[in-house]
Amino acid sequence: MELKRTRSRIAAAMHEALGILLFTLVGFAVMGYHPGLEDDGVYLAAVKADLRPALYPHDADFFRVQLQATLFDRGMAGFVRATGISVSWAELLWQLVSLYLTLWAVHRIARRLFPEPRARWGGIAMVAAMFALPVAGTALNIADQYLHPRNLATAIILFAVERALARKTWHAVPLLLLSFAVHPIMAAFGASFCFFLSIAQTDCVFRWFRRVSLASVEPASLAAVPLGWIFEPPTPSWRRALETRRYYFLYRWTWYEWLGVLGPPILFWLLWRFTLRRGQNPLARFALGVLLYSVFQQLFAMIILGPPATIRLTPLQPMRYLHLVFIFLVMIAGCLLARLILLRKPARWAVFVLALNSGMFLSQRAQFAATEHIELPHRSSRNTWLEAFAWIRENTPVDAYFALDPYYLASPGEDFHSFRALAERSQLADAIKDTAVVTQVPELGPRWSKQIDAESGWSHFRLTDFKRLNAEFGTDWVLVSIPQPGGLNCPWHDASLAVCQIPVDRKAQTF
Repeated sequence: MELKRTRSRIAAAMHEALGILLFTLVGFAVMGYHPGLEDDGVYLAAVKADLRPALYPHDADFFRVQLQATLFDRGMAGFVRATGISVSWAELLWQLVSLYLTLWAVHRIARRLFPEPRARWGGIAMVAAMFALPVAGTALNIADQYLHPRNLATAIILFAVERALARKTWHAVPLLLLSFAVHPIMAAFGASFCFFLSIAQTDCVFRWFRRVSLASVEPASLAAVPLGWIFEPPTPSWRRALETRRYYFLYRWTWYEWLGVLGPPILFWLLWRFTLRRGQNPLARFALGVLLYSVFQQLFAMIILGPPATIRLTPLQPMRYLHLVFIFLVMIAGCLLARLILLRKPARWAVFVLALNSGMFLSQRAQFAATEHIELPHRSSRNTWLEAFAWIRENTPVDAYFALDPYYLASPGEDFHSFRALAERSQLADAIKDTAVVTQVPELGPRWSKQIDAESGWSHFRLTDFKRLNAEFGTDWVLVSIPQPGGLNCPWHDASLAVCQIPVDRKAQTF
């Protein structure tokens, strides 16, 4: 009998593992995969620099300084060295691992909240389909379309949440510490949520909230800001970079972004009240924990993002607390949909999965229309920008220093792929992604501002302008649009871009 039960448990575990793997692959296929995209321009460049120190001799500060607080790049570099696989395949592997771990953690959380297996699978199906869902006005998705330490940290935090739900705090603490080593900011939100969930799990507190209206609860200890450097006046270059990040400023969000702020706590309040009446205490406690966390973090964000005196705290992006809230909102929506509507009806499940995934797939194709949906390693691309980056990576000196349009990331068809990460060459600062680094590392501000100003009017540059960049900064290569300015030596071009060398006037160099 015991052997039979053991085999049954093993079979059930295998069924769950295979089901989660299936939804992981579906979610991955729907979301797409774009290495070197957006933030990956920082992280992927750092991993490559750890493996080949000769890379980026001119601009490594634009990713190294920001990553001092995380072990992500060194961990990835160590994995590549230990396994002997390429960086590209290692990133793809860990992207799949992070998505799988996220769904596995979602399944474990759902199992604590919903007794019906179909409800848990509804939550997994919903989260997998909505990986690319934007999180209000935070410039985050539930998961990124490339390997980001936030993906890994999210999975670890969700496992910590499940341990907190099980009232195994001594299990949650080391998981949260591990997440701090991967992504400190997201880990801080994870620790905050586990704290409020633990409060909601406390019997006396839970009973008190059953009797007292939530409107009478005022979170305390919001005013403690002990770091004196926060009140130092910001430099002009730092403020200039900060102003390019509209999503940093809560009071500039649009009305529909504010719906993403106010909607979730209202829904979790309703869920709390609804489940209380029906005696569904585990789900009620969880909803209360999310509600307390949301109210506290929202008040905290509104306080520190308001007065000019705390502007130094703005790059901490306190509104990103919504990331966890959205994950739980999507998960519970899927669970309740499966419990109340999908039931055991295969046709309903088929319509649900097909409609949800098709809609998200089409939105991703529209967002990255000029690029393959899944950019597999070592495959040629139809994107002309990526073709140029590949030629540069294979045919220019490792110490080449490039100048290109500071707004190149937003160029038609570029799809926000990082030159630094994919071409593996140094570049002058850009005006879109490097600004985010400057907001986190203010000492880079003057250097960034000087380079951006030197590239001003790029579309009208002629040979004399490129020679000026060479004399001032040492740039010896450029990536320009066709037709390229006269006087440049351009060993590669296609219908829209050209990779060119700047004729060097060594007497004029001042860098």
